[in-house]
Amino acid sequence: MSVMDEQIARLRAAAEARIGAAADGATLEAARVALLGRRSELTQLLRGVKDLPEAERRVAGDALNRLKTDLAAGLAERERGLALAARPAGAVDLTLPGAPPVPLGSLHPLLVVLEEICDIFHSMGFTREEGPDVELDYYNFTALNFPDDHPARDSQDTFYVSDAVCLRTQTSPAQVRVMERRTPPLSCIVPGRVYRNEATDASHASEFFQIEGFSVDRDVSLADLRATVQQFVDVFFGAGRKIRFRPHYFPFTEPSVEVDMACASCGGSGCAVCGRTGWLEIMGAGMIHPNVFAAAGYAPDAYTGYAFGLGIDRIAMLRWGVDDIRLFYENDLRFLHQFRGAW
Repeated sequence: MSVMDEQIARLRAAAEARIGAAADGATLEAARVALLGRRSELTQLLRGVKDLPEAERRVAGDALNRLKTDLAAGLAERERGLALAARPAGAVDLTLPGAPPVPLGSLHPLLVVLEEICDIFHSMGFTREEGPDVELDYYNFTALNFPDDHPARDSQDTFYVSDAVCLRTQTSPAQVRVMERRTPPLSCIVPGRVYRNEATDASHASEFFQIEGFSVDRDVSLADLRATVQQFVDVFFGAGRKIRFRPHYFPFTEPSVEVDMACASCGGSGCAVCGRTGWLEIMGAGMIHPNVFAAAGYAPDAYTGYAFGLGIDRIAMLRWGVDDIRLFYENDLRFLHQFRGAW
C-alpha cells in the first residue's frame, strides 16, 4: 500500500467516526467544515495532486475525489437521520421520495353511454328529470293505462314491497309525475335504474338502466317522434343509419311502435348479429295514450305527445359489440379497463 493509500484509509476511518458521532446539527456542521472545508486535510491533499509524479497523479486524484463524494453522502445521510429523530411523532418527512403513482379510475361504460345519450337529447331541448326507484303501483301501472289483469303486474314479473308499492319496472312513471307538476310545452328525459323479476342471461338482467323520453305540446305528431329518433341515431351511431317503425303494443302509447336501426355489422344485408334480418331493435315508442294524459290532469283533446324508452345496456352492447349484458355488472377490471378514455 502506498503512502497516499494509507492517508486516504486513515482519513476515511476518522471521518466516518466523526460523522457517526455527531449528535446534533451544530456538531455535524463542524464536522463538515473540518472534513471538506478549504483548510481540511482532504482539500490539501487534493491541491497537492498536481505535484505528484505523473504515473501516480491520476490514481491519487480518483481516490481522493471518491473519498470526497463518499464523505459528502455520509454527511447528508447523517443530516437526514438527525432530522428524522428530531421530528415530532406522526409528522411527514417531506424529503422522502414520493409514493408510486396511484392508478386512476375511469367511468363505467354504462355511465359513459348514459351521459352521452342525455347530452344528445339535451342538445335537442330535452330537460333531465328524475323519478323514484321505489314507486307506487299507481304510477308504475294504473296511471300508465295498465289493466288490472296485465301480466306485468304479476309478482312473477315485478318486485313488490307491498300491495301498493313496487320497484319500478320502467322509467315511464316519471311521465305522469312530471306532467302533474308542469304544463306543456315540455320535453323531458328520465334516466335511471329499473327492476324486473326475471332470470338473468346474456341479454336480460333483473336490474338494468333505461332512459325514458317524452314531449308534449299541441299538435305533436308521429313524424316529430321519427325526426327525434333519427337525430339521436345520426349523432350517436353515425349519420346515414336508417331506422324503421314496426307496429307494436304498449298500454301507455297509441299507436305504439318498435324502432329498429339498420345493423351496424352488415349495413342491413343480414348477418348473425341481426339474426339475418338486417335490423336491430333499439327502443319502444309511440304517441302518449289519452288515458295517461287524463291521469296526469291534462285535457286529452287539448294536447298530444310522444314517448320513447331505450335500454342503456342494449345501446352500449350495440356500440361496442358486447354480446353478454352480464359483463357490465361483474366488475371484472380486465373488461372495464377496455373502455378507459371512452368518455
